[in-house]
Amino acid sequence: MDACGPLICAMLETAGYRVIRTALLPDDESLLAGEMRRMADEEHVDLVLTSGGTGFSPRDVTPEATKKIIERDVPGIAEAIRVFSLSITPRAMLSRGVAGIRGKTLIINLPGSPKAVKEILEYILPPVHHGLEILTGRASECAVKTV
Repeated sequence: MDACGPLICAMLETAGYRVIRTALLPDDESLLAGEMRRMADEEHVDLVLTSGGTGFSPRDVTPEATKKIIERDVPGIAEAIRVFSLSITPRAMLSRGVAGIRGKTLIINLPGSPKAVKEILEYILPPVHHGLEILTGRASECAVKTV
């Protein structure tokens, strides 16, 4: 049973996001890449969050699937997740998660632990929200006045 998916949905909805779609897939690189591509290209979602498949197991292929379909890498998100997580556990250095952009969709790999997902989403959602506003063209316009 997937405990991370419902947690991610609940946290996103609490933060004001509308969850369009969820999918529970096996650890198969082609299936994962295809589903992420479909969400970005056909459903035009702003954000795709994956959970699990970022470790050292031979079946952990989520980062590879993500790299296959992203057009632009966003290393700062994955780096920030690892740095933040390292303050909680040294095992965070074993995460291979990535983040990137396809079209106007931001894709972020999260770990497969509900505890880690909760901690990470609490940490990254505010800056990710700002990034999504810029990516989708819905950023608030502002003027800066210096005196």
